[in-house]
Amino acid sequence: MVWAGVVAHYRAFLPVSDRTPIVTLQEGWTPLLEAPRLAEAVGEGLRVFLKCEGFNPTGSFKDRGMTLAISKALEAGSRAVLCASTGNTSASAAAYAARAGLRAFVLVPKGAVAIGKLSQALIHGASVLMLEGGFDAALAIVKAIAETRPVTLVNSINPYRLDGQKTAAYEVVDQLGQAPDYHLIPVGNAGNITAYWRGYQEYHRAGRAAGLPRMVGFQAAGAAPIVENRVIPEPKTVATAIRIGNPANWQAAVAAVRESQGWVQAVTDEEILQAYRHLAREEGVFVEPASAAAAAGLLKAGKEGRFEPGATLVLTLTGHGLKDPESALGAATRPPTVPATLEAVLAAMGL
Repeated sequence: MVWAGVVAHYRAFLPVSDRTPIVTLQEGWTPLLEAPRLAEAVGEGLRVFLKCEGFNPTGSFKDRGMTLAISKALEAGSRAVLCASTGNTSASAAAYAARAGLRAFVLVPKGAVAIGKLSQALIHGASVLMLEGGFDAALAIVKAIAETRPVTLVNSINPYRLDGQKTAAYEVVDQLGQAPDYHLIPVGNAGNITAYWRGYQEYHRAGRAAGLPRMVGFQAAGAAPIVENRVIPEPKTVATAIRIGNPANWQAAVAAVRESQGWVQAVTDEEILQAYRHLAREEGVFVEPASAAAAAGLLKAGKEGRFEPGATLVLTLTGHGLKDPESALGAATRPPTVPATLEAVLAAMGL
């Protein structure tokens, strides 16, 4: 199969026509990797699969929605796009805007964006502004700008973003051969859990999937507005990608969870970092901390007996670990320095 990107492959399910100029970096068809050690850690004979979205072109799931959002912006005659971001959206918007020949403007919270993500937005030529405020303030500002200026907003409140992101659910069914019993996913701005549920429903209605999964979302304990049912004015978590206190897709995510008979749960930073290391050291998969929220949630909910024996679960790992190298260095043991002799090296190796 020659892969040409999610819009080309799933165009029958997407709002495109022959007049839509498709802007693609051949995103999608990311690995669905079985995780036997993670399943073993939970027990109950579960089958666990990892949807590794860090293998998209800019290293996160955001590329699925951005290919469609930028394509539709170009079709509408837009010459510039705008977003607020905790990092991954800015990287993706900047890359796809560069591909399309559009200007990109990005607002990010000062001091709250991982260096890997910020460097991507800058190298792709986006105009980046560091806001003295959080993501929620940044989103309010870009929404106001888009209402009065000739720029296209490409945050997940743009409906084309979620239309693109739902293709990940199609892929899971196509790769697994069926819908899973449960789909576990980190929740920040809550667009992804909304998009996956939409995708599963559409594939089910089209006869491509026999069943539907229960959608299970995980928020960081210091940034868990849906779990606590209140806006969090100053969200705090090591998982910067989900450090959001007032999700734009809050109600849609709640509906997805309710309709699928799933739930939303909080995991602590300690649980996130434990799962972060587990994925890297036991499964060979390097993710950014926010991605590990789904694995942390699996371990936590599994201990609580929330999954029936023999169930099939898919976890979305939203972004690659190189997005946030500083967190990796902080979570790992620093390498020692040794003299440049064979004896010293062997001694340090314990051989």
